[in-house]
Amino acid sequence: MKKLTILFSLLISVATVFAQQRITVSGTVTEAATGNPIPGVTVLVKGTTTGTVTNVDGQYTIDAAGDAVLTFRFVGMESQDIAVNNRSNIDVSLQTSTQQVDEVVVVGYGKLNVKDLTSSIATVKSAELVKTPTGQAMQALQGKVAGVQIINSGAPGGAPTVRIRGVGSFPGSSDSKPLYVVDGVYFDDIDFLNPSDIETLSVLKDASAAAIYGVRAANGVVLITTKKGTLNTKSQITYDGYIGVQVPQNVLKMANAEQFVNYVNQIGDPADIGFVANAMQHYGRSRINPNVPDVNTDWYKEIMRSAARQQNHSLSITGGDKNTDYSVGMSYFEQQGLLEAKSSYERLNLRGNLDQEVNNWLKVGLNMNLSNGIKYLGEQNDETFSAWFLAYHAVPILPIYDQNNYDQLVADNVPYASKYASAQLMGYRGSQNPFFNLAYTNRRQDIKKVYAGAYSEISIIPKKLTFKTDYNVSWMFLRDRNVGLPYYVTTNTNKPLSTLTTSRTMQANKYFDNVLTYTDKFGRHNITAMAGASYRDEWYDWLKGYAEDVPLQENSWYIGQSRSEDSKTVDDNAERIYGMSYFGRIAYNYGDKYLAYFTLRREGTSKYQEKWGTFPAFGLGWVVSEESFFKGVRFINYLKFRGGWGRLGNDKIKRQDGANTTTPVYIAVDDTKTDGTTTTSTFGYLGWEIVEGTNAGLSARLFDSRLSIESDYYIRDTKDAAIPVLLKLQPGSVLKNVGVIRNSGFELAMTWNGQISKDFSYTVGGNISTLKNEVRDLYGQQYIDGGSAEFRQRSQVGEPLLSFYGYKVAGVYQNQAEVDADPIAQANGLVPGDFKFVDQNNDQVIDDNDKVFLGSYFPNLTYGANLGLTYKNIEFSMSIMGQSGNKILNRKRGEIIWTNDTNIDADLANGLWHGEGTSNKYPSAAALRRGWDQNFSDYLVEDGSFFRIQNVQLAYNIQGSKLFGAGMPNARVYVTAEKPLTVFNYNGFSPEVSNGIDRQFYPIPAVYTIGLNLKF
Repeated sequence: MKKLTILFSLLISVATVFAQQRITVSGTVTEAATGNPIPGVTVLVKGTTTGTVTNVDGQYTIDAAGDAVLTFRFVGMESQDIAVNNRSNIDVSLQTSTQQVDEVVVVGYGKLNVKDLTSSIATVKSAELVKTPTGQAMQALQGKVAGVQIINSGAPGGAPTVRIRGVGSFPGSSDSKPLYVVDGVYFDDIDFLNPSDIETLSVLKDASAAAIYGVRAANGVVLITTKKGTLNTKSQITYDGYIGVQVPQNVLKMANAEQFVNYVNQIGDPADIGFVANAMQHYGRSRINPNVPDVNTDWYKEIMRSAARQQNHSLSITGGDKNTDYSVGMSYFEQQGLLEAKSSYERLNLRGNLDQEVNNWLKVGLNMNLSNGIKYLGEQNDETFSAWFLAYHAVPILPIYDQNNYDQLVADNVPYASKYASAQLMGYRGSQNPFFNLAYTNRRQDIKKVYAGAYSEISIIPKKLTFKTDYNVSWMFLRDRNVGLPYYVTTNTNKPLSTLTTSRTMQANKYFDNVLTYTDKFGRHNITAMAGASYRDEWYDWLKGYAEDVPLQENSWYIGQSRSEDSKTVDDNAERIYGMSYFGRIAYNYGDKYLAYFTLRREGTSKYQEKWGTFPAFGLGWVVSEESFFKGVRFINYLKFRGGWGRLGNDKIKRQDGANTTTPVYIAVDDTKTDGTTTTSTFGYLGWEIVEGTNAGLSARLFDSRLSIESDYYIRDTKDAAIPVLLKLQPGSVLKNVGVIRNSGFELAMTWNGQISKDFSYTVGGNISTLKNEVRDLYGQQYIDGGSAEFRQRSQVGEPLLSFYGYKVAGVYQNQAEVDADPIAQANGLVPGDFKFVDQNNDQVIDDNDKVFLGSYFPNLTYGANLGLTYKNIEFSMSIMGQSGNKILNRKRGEIIWTNDTNIDADLANGLWHGEGTSNKYPSAAALRRGWDQNFSDYLVEDGSFFRIQNVQLAYNIQGSKLFGAGMPNARVYVTAEKPLTVFNYNGFSPEVSNGIDRQFYPIPAVYTIGLNLKF
């Protein structure tokens, strides 16, 4: 649970202090339901600034007057005021709070009580985040927050794709990343943060909440507060760590050697049959089936480890005295890759923050976070040569190694002779073996990120008017080195010279914020007003070089060591953007019943020609449960209706598009050649996109606050969306701010907390969200095509962005009689085993008029649920999640258009049509190579729905002082299974494909860990 910030009262008069006899009071604070001690409870002498916090055993000691009153406070518990009455020992039991609406959440440039919110904001606390064994904090949100879609990456150190309420920009013109604000510093990603360092993570989902951040907030905002110390608290040392293994799951089955040879024989192509014969001659015949080569390579099995290590260890020290609190920490994360190559990611983090109350009107603070990561990618960053891509297509009759060929190369003194086998030795066009990529690639990234900040807060009018100034900076240093090593197998399978591509990227961002906040209460009127200004300076610099023939020793992998001067090339780029903003917010509350919220941000930037924009937002709320007429409804403890509207900007659009071109021309004038030029201009400036969002929802607590409900309906319109507009009288297109894209949906989150007995409690929660992505305006264009001609995607008014577009398959022609009876089959020379496409307009012709929308990669429904059980010292939790309605283009299968002498997956091999009645889903083997069957259709577009058991954890809490005596730490031992089961029908490793196109994919593993938490 989150520790409440200690709230100070007015100082009691000096006369009163000296008038009372002071005594030392001690005791233990426990939880009434379980009897367990509660660490971190705030104990205050009411009416003074004197206070302390309970230790890890729930114990406290405080000096107070004999007639004083002690206040005990802890988040999630009911506060208690207890008179001292000259007692030296006071034990306290705190009841679970039924007023969760009194909790405080972080909003832009401040904090608000949950009860005062009119926006859609979801908060996830540290205890939930750390249940997921991951190095990426956002992965821990998967299935936990309605309206937030998280698409995982299985690659070491790979960041997930995060979408908050859909995608509002045309893919390619912008991205869908939210804005991350970490302790006041802006980031495009948080891959440098260790989840164990996070105290709270809040997602601002709707425009009225996010508009305070202006042009950076179009895709939503994620606010992160890192862990801090607490005043009047003894130093506490906390260790939290786990170690475990990643295990590949849902590994795609490929056709084995026998299935592949059967497939080749069904095709009947002499060349392919000859390749199989060459393999048998080169590698021998199988003793089980002499018609099959004595090779049966499962390439996915060969390039993947059966288990890969993952571990995380963090150590922190927190505490504070009456004026100063501090928190320092260090963490180490390591994740090995599943690839059988040098593939891994490790990261070391150091962090610290310090807050000092200098006097009763000035508070200052410092914070810092250092991250040093090293990532080995294990293969080329080119999907055409990706090991995963090659493993899908590599024929199973090719072995990993070819010892005979290698021995001959060595005998011939061939430089860089390689032991790996090449399919070209059997006559195939490509080498196919993915180990050329894995064994002869060394790609390393060194990633250093630093952010630091300082603030001062001045109390101008105590408890009413404060001024805060923040200065934050962040730096990122990326060194990317990609080395290709030489090898030789055949005249066509070789790399004669080593290659080196290296780059340096630096980013330096500065933010200076000044905020004035006024809070007051008069009668039943409560008001919080805030006004501020923000300055930002963001700088980026990039340098890239290339060279060949570098020495093979790693300490010589520098361009200056290259022996080929002619091969050296260099390129660079840089950008700097300044911004200045003025903003304000008013939050009004009348009697905890009527709520109003208004923000305005005036944003200026050097990026666009239009320098300034204005972004307003407002929200209204009505707490119905506070009305007198509602008092008789006893089962509803709290009911609030809320709604809001806001306008935001998106500055991730580039500055301009198009170009001014001058072309030389030659014409004849009086039989004389005359030189001239023609000038064409497609150049145009762009500006930020405008996002307008409307949100309506309710918040409720029922049945003694055991059931909590949050429900929202939203509409999010992106206006002035940058979309491609076709040029007139010439080919091509340019981006213009003329489109409109809408995302809308419904969200529902519910949680039930129950207590069966003193020792047994439980929590059940769930959430669902819908999404409708829709193109609303294309500037008069009928549609915009995307993808490629072979795998068409289309954006059209009334349809989702980049929906798949092609023919629908009605079945497979089963016999010659069926072919003879169909004019379409006759006109196109079709045969049994070919696809039968739906003639949408019944004109007996299959053409573009018969193409239809085949679905979108956006899921229209996502859901999640969780169960938590606590019995004495035992804790059990489980969460599930899933989605439906999205489609995936199985591009791997479609690659047969260009690579038709390669392998196919086992499902396809077993399901091919090979005679009447054998299949009405898949065509014949020969048909896969015919142009008719290679037309883009829903044969390649599959259902992406899935259900997953996301996380299962079992933990046991040990109270060290009770078992082993005073001074022993409390401990928590736990085992976790992350993603142990995923159920889906898609023919791939996983249905989590960010853009809906699966050409090659890094598998998402299941992770099994054992962990330990110690508190000293």
